[in-house]
Formats: sequence, structure tokens, C-alpha cells
Amino acid sequence: MDQKANPAPGFKRNPAHTITIQPFDGTVTVSFGGIVIAASSRAQLLQEASYPPVLYVPFADIRFEALKPSDTSTHCPYKGDASYWSADTGGETRKDVMWAYKAPYDEMLVIRDHGAFYPDRVAIEATPA
Repeated sequence: MDQKANPAPGFKRNPAHTITIQPFDGTVTVSFGGIVIAASSRAQLLQEASYPPVLYVPFADIRFEALKPSDTSTHCPYKGDASYWSADTGGETRKDVMWAYKAPYDEMLVIRDHGAFYPDRVAIEATPA
């Protein structure tokens, strides 16, 4: 095995766990406090086991000037370590609205440099093509 390989320990312990990722055929717009903080036609749709699907937006399509890094971090045995950002649009602030896996495990590399948003903390509009 390549020394730089970073396989997910979760899949080793539980190979029946499923995560699928595919391009979302449409556009995704994320708003907070009436301001668009992300807009993309290049989002990835991640479906993990029986959890609700999650849209991951490329960093290039996220307005990071409306976000501030948070001290929050979490670990997923299938995806890796997640970092969080809070929304700050000048008039309104909300903690930990977005998370991302900056260095995901090998099986999840397609979501590197993508952020996902909590639908109960921001408005997410996904419009199919």
C-alpha cells in the first residue's frame, strides 16, 4: 500500500456501510440573513446509509467572506476530521452553519475542498436541472 494512502478505518470495521456520491444535476443556493453565501451548479450529492442526503458545494462557489472559521471539529470514521465555519453577514451571526473535510479519507476524496451546510441553520435551495 502507498505510504501516503489514508484509508477510512470505518469501512475496514464495517464494510457494509454505504456512502454514495454523485454530481447533483441542478443548482444549489445557500442563504443566510438574506445574503447568498454559496451558489453552485457543481455540487456533489452524498447519501450515507439511511441518513438524509447532503449537498457538498465546491469551495470555489462559497463566499468565505460571509463565514468565519469555528473552533468546532468532529470526526467521522468514514470521512475523516471535519472543520466548521459560522455565518457572519454583518447583521446576523449563526454558529457552525457549514462543515468540510479538508483532508478526507481516500474513499471520500471527491468531497475535499467542498462544504456542506445545515438545513436548519441556513436556507438551502436545490433546483434540479
